[in-house]
Amino acid sequence: MTQIPGAIQILSVLAAFFVGLLLILATGASLSQSVTAFVQGAFGTGYSISVSINRAVIFALVGLGFIIAARAGLTNVGGEGQIAIGGMAATAVALYGGAEGLLWPFSFLYPMVAACIAGAVWAGIAGFLKVRAGTNEVISTLLLSFIAIWLVYWSVQSPVLLRQPMTSAATLPESLSIPVTTQIPLLTGSYASPVTAGAIVALILAIFTWVLLGRSIFGFRLRMVGENPTAALRAGVSVDRDMVLALAIAGAFGGLAGAMMIQGEQYALKAGFSSNYGFDGLVVGLLARGRVSGVILGALLFGFLRSGGIMMEMAASVPTALVQIVQGLIVIFVAGAAYWLEGKRR
Repeated sequence: MTQIPGAIQILSVLAAFFVGLLLILATGASLSQSVTAFVQGAFGTGYSISVSINRAVIFALVGLGFIIAARAGLTNVGGEGQIAIGGMAATAVALYGGAEGLLWPFSFLYPMVAACIAGAVWAGIAGFLKVRAGTNEVISTLLLSFIAIWLVYWSVQSPVLLRQPMTSAATLPESLSIPVTTQIPLLTGSYASPVTAGAIVALILAIFTWVLLGRSIFGFRLRMVGENPTAALRAGVSVDRDMVLALAIAGAFGGLAGAMMIQGEQYALKAGFSSNYGFDGLVVGLLARGRVSGVILGALLFGFLRSGGIMMEMAASVPTALVQIVQGLIVIFVAGAAYWLEGKRR
């Protein structure tokens, strides 16, 4: 994998932003008003910064899982589904699994662990299909995402599953709010700057991923599997087992991201709660090119991008789809730079 110098990556991001500015002008919106709204939404207040960081945590978890799977030569595009299944598991355990009655901090850690297990099992299915039937993991993880999203829809529509009791025709199809004791605590203790403890968990897992991939025997085995599975097999590495484990770990990270969305932000399960965060996390993982530091920086970039884009739509009537376009342009420019550098090196 070609490593791109930081200066070229920064130039790629700036080029994408420049094209975004041109697109804002093309929509007829005020450029100054749009930029002001974006800055205000991303950095203007302690609340907006905190929300951006919380979003970045979700992207980082999915991105970390992506690079773990990528080290084994696998492409995990199922972050959206793993978020969905993890959020559903966390909600079920928080409401009906006895988490409320546990002592702190187990009351909020228990649903998070359940989400990790659910995400690991969900991604592990794709890993099993890969090693047993030769199914391409890109297809299986993507299709499993659609299944997970519809499972969430079913669970919040069915009164025998997670839908809250219907007291009137206006009762929304969503779960009950999870108990306060199962919610992830705020680092600041104030909803004026609601950074959750999930930021610390993400930082710990980033360090864990760095050690796993660069300083552990398992990480070395994953690299062997990813670069030459035949040679790895001849060297005594259990290629099939390590592939399944790599996808399961990636799924556990995605499931944990779903728990953090429910326990740290939304507090109730709703259809579509994942808001395409899994696909944004996938892009973060792609841009990181196997580096933990790249995941962290990319997650922060996309977290603040999304917050600023929401404010642009509210204050300047600029469609939030523009943010998605800018994200796509960043990927295109970075990939183009990698292709150019690889050709020049050859």
